[in-house]
Amino acid sequence: MKEKLFKKADFNEFVAGDSHFEKVLGRGNLISMGIGAIIGTGIFILPGIVAYGTAGPGITISFILAAIVCILTAMCFAELSSTFPVAGSTYSYGSIIFGQFPGWLIGWALCLEYVLGVSAVSSGFSAYFVSLFNSFGIELPKALTGPLSPSNGTFINLPAVIVLILIYLLLRRGIQASTRMNTVMVFVKIAVVVAFIVIGLFYIKPSNYRPYFPMGGLGVVKGAALVFFAYLGFDVIPSSAPEVKNPQKNIPIAIMVSLAVCAILYVILSAVLTGMVNYKNLNVSDPVVFALQSVGLSKATFLISIGALAGMFTMMLNTIYGGSRLIYALGRDRMIPDAFGKIDPKAKMPILSLNTIALLAVLLGGFVSLKELTSLVNIGTLVSFAFVAYGIIKLRHMENTPKSEFKVPFYPWLPAISVILCVILMTQVPLNSWIAFIGWFAIGIVIYFAYGYRKVN
Repeated sequence: MKEKLFKKADFNEFVAGDSHFEKVLGRGNLISMGIGAIIGTGIFILPGIVAYGTAGPGITISFILAAIVCILTAMCFAELSSTFPVAGSTYSYGSIIFGQFPGWLIGWALCLEYVLGVSAVSSGFSAYFVSLFNSFGIELPKALTGPLSPSNGTFINLPAVIVLILIYLLLRRGIQASTRMNTVMVFVKIAVVVAFIVIGLFYIKPSNYRPYFPMGGLGVVKGAALVFFAYLGFDVIPSSAPEVKNPQKNIPIAIMVSLAVCAILYVILSAVLTGMVNYKNLNVSDPVVFALQSVGLSKATFLISIGALAGMFTMMLNTIYGGSRLIYALGRDRMIPDAFGKIDPKAKMPILSLNTIALLAVLLGGFVSLKELTSLVNIGTLVSFAFVAYGIIKLRHMENTPKSEFKVPFYPWLPAISVILCVILMTQVPLNSWIAFIGWFAIGIVIYFAYGYRKVN
């Protein structure tokens, strides 16, 4: 039993299984995909909430700490994706390096990130969409703009459902159509973020930065654990490996460039935001819009809302795309029914996997309140990131591995530090989220022994 649980997957079998994908993505597509997947809820919603309740103006340091953890992990991702350019991202790496059962647990944790992540963002999209309509004096029916909660007068979050269906239809048209839309949206949201930063610089009040650490250093660390969610998404890049031209070179570069661009924008925007408005007033769902309104620039909020909607749209687009490739990889390896691992010959994509994650996202985004689930998404991601970092240490001791175009510098110190930092951030996640995550893992273990263990050789 132990031998089967920890039997390592064959990289060449993964490559053969992925050969039906069409290689159409270049380096520019990947960088755009990375930025599109990362910048969304994190930059337009989290800075206000975390500054108010956890870090104060010190949220800029929280973003820097979270960025350091992500950059270290991104280096590990870059080496693994360059060595094993296959679909499935951390799940596939885990199966190759640690074995079948650890790989499944990593993939199961990643499923949590993709499904809950896109659903949570759809709720944020809905909040900004409703706010945009309100700015024109149009009030959407309350019953159609919230999760299923009859006691509160809401039955379905219709804006969230509609945008998720549109994204699904766009992805059904093929990867080239969705990447073109993604590129346009990325330019829009970067332009809006830069515009807010430039405008906001003229309205900063130094007094808003005092005290800089109202909740102390621990508040900054806890803030880093929360804003870590803002950096999630770059792992969608290695998920696209079978559809990438020259993945050994293009994937590592795209990961590092997209993460660096987003980190710089996050830090500067959070500094400007907390300088414009006192952190005690930022407990709102649309802090960037609120900041502009507070300094008398209500007319500019329309532009910010458009940028926020574009940002969240691309984040959902890339997350659903990455999630469909993860589910495909699980089906490819018969961890779940192998029908999920089939590539449609006409569409050149795993249609059943795409249908599945889109349906789950619609059900959660449309009917379930996800306000408390951000930290749950973080746990799943931190666990998979810790495995990725430790995987580099294991990888260097493996024989007959493909040549990598990228190597993590200062080995083994940087991978080891990455593991430690991921564990530190895990300790800052609320206990309730840990209990829910352990329950999620228990479900995954049951599914594995009920199906995957019996089906995989």
